[in-house]
Amino acid sequence: MSHPPPPGIYVPAVLFFKENEDFDVPAIKAHVLRLATGIVVQGNNGEAAHLSHDERKEAISITRQTLDENGFQNVVIIAGCGAQSARESKILCADAKDAGAGYVLVLTPSVWPGQMTRDAILAFHRDVATHSPLPYLVYNFPTVTAGLNLELDIILELSEHPNIVGTKLSCGSIGKLHRLTSAKPSSQFATLAGMSEVLLQGLLSGSAGAIAALPNIVPKLHMKLYGLYKAGKIDEAMRLQSLLGQGDFAIKHVGGIGAIKALASKHFGYGEPHVRGPLQVATAKQLSGPYFDKLEELIAMEKSL
Repeated sequence: MSHPPPPGIYVPAVLFFKENEDFDVPAIKAHVLRLATGIVVQGNNGEAAHLSHDERKEAISITRQTLDENGFQNVVIIAGCGAQSARESKILCADAKDAGAGYVLVLTPSVWPGQMTRDAILAFHRDVATHSPLPYLVYNFPTVTAGLNLELDIILELSEHPNIVGTKLSCGSIGKLHRLTSAKPSSQFATLAGMSEVLLQGLLSGSAGAIAALPNIVPKLHMKLYGLYKAGKIDEAMRLQSLLGQGDFAIKHVGGIGAIKALASKHFGYGEPHVRGPLQVATAKQLSGPYFDKLEELIAMEKSL
């Protein structure tokens, strides 16, 4: 019987490229070490859909090696292994184990959303989970799966599989999260919020933590909130939550992945904002104005910790 990942904050790390779109390995390593908390490699923020199989495996290997060489052997890596066929997902899961990941996170295929009936969704995840050599988390993210939104009963059925140990809910539904944790405590099945704007709300509803993009920029602030929650300092945690919620909203308006890379380069001294098409580098206009100013305020707080 597989076990859920440890509770906490997991960061779907952005992946840095050179101008020619090859891996910028020094920048990738610098980013991993600045995070040094639970890390998701090849999530959507890591541009997994833009990489070859070899590149996906290499990104995991670089991350594991960097952590191990710097005393972070206990930091967990979750590898995104979603693909448009069960066959490919199984290969990615095997690659993830070989490269040093501890868990896999798998999206529902979405090229033919009309074909993804309840039975098809259950069959896909059960099949891949059965063949995965690593414990398996189901990834629910309607925005990138043609609107497919896994209902509670589907996730609960999947949770009965001996190798399916959790889920990431990027649908943003606290109601669904709370109903799930009420039926399956996170000690048995790790339910993780998928965005910073509901981090504390999720924790108060029994989540195991979160996998969220904003910690790419301000990981210490997220760990501070998590610590406040664990210490029972809910009023203080809620004040910080309001700021992280504003930051989560802001990052979506200033260029997303490209903006995260631009902010890392500007404030932490590594990497460049190169992305692979069809993504676009964040523009000067995006990297200015009230939304950008809000992120700059959060980064100033991060640097003060």
